[in-house]
Amino acid sequence: MMKDLPKISEAEWEVMKILWSKSPQTANEVIDALEGQKEWKPKTVRTLISRLLQKKVISYHQETSKTYLYYPLVSQDDYLQAETQSFLKRLYGGALKPLLVNFLQEQKL
Repeated sequence: MMKDLPKISEAEWEVMKILWSKSPQTANEVIDALEGQKEWKPKTVRTLISRLLQKKVISYHQETSKTYLYYPLVSQDDYLQAETQSFLKRLYGGALKPLLVNFLQEQKL
C-alpha cells in the first residue's frame, strides 16, 4: 500500500468514485456521470480533474489530439484504508479499542 497518499477533497473524491467505477473515461464522461448527482459546471469538473492529475492520483493517455482518457493511479481500497487510519489517528490516537468501546456504548445492544 502507498504510504503517504495525497489528501483529496470531498469534491475530488466524487470524481475519483466515477473513475473507480469505470476507467478509463474522458472528461466529458466524468462530467455526464456527475451531472445527475451534483450541480457542478463542466469547468468545475475539469478543474477537479486537473487537481487530481497534479496530485498524481490519476493519469491519462491521449487517444486523439483532443481526447484524453483518465484513469486512477490509486485504488479505492488504498484510499479507504488511508482515510480509516487517518480517522482513527485523529479521534482515537490510532487505537481501535476505544473506538469499538465507544461504538458499542452508543449502540445500546
